[in-house]
Amino acid sequence: MRPKTPRLAVRAVILDDDRLLLVNAWPDGKSDLMCAPGGGVEVGSSLPENLIREVFEETGLTVEVNAPCLVNEFHDPQSEFHQVDVYFRCTMIGKAQIEPDWQDPEAIVTDRRWVTRSEMSKLRVKPDSLAAVAFGDADAPTYDPLEPLVR
Repeated sequence: MRPKTPRLAVRAVILDDDRLLLVNAWPDGKSDLMCAPGGGVEVGSSLPENLIREVFEETGLTVEVNAPCLVNEFHDPQSEFHQVDVYFRCTMIGKAQIEPDWQDPEAIVTDRRWVTRSEMSKLRVKPDSLAAVAFGDADAPTYDPLEPLVR
């Protein structure tokens, strides 16, 4: 039986010096897929509060959360997993330097890096629309419909 509601998550679109922050959120090297930092929301905290917490946990960086810029849905056709991600543009508070020894307390994020659009094109990244949204393409969507989960 499928869950009654999809999981809700928040993600950060953070640009610094024409570079986008990406993370790999597949523990133990299960996948090379990169995405924007963020994660599931906790009840009783606003979406921006959840995002500030998630970005710090995954990267050690502090951000200010600005306007939403994308809603993306994805699901795993093989299971009951269905997630809705709300992406927000974020601004760095302080330096954009990621400490090389930073550890995600949940040990989920195994890689974090700043990438140019050119570097991003050589990586596996989800959602498909992330580059267009992050780098402000005129035709960037604000809603990216249901994508299958890719591992």
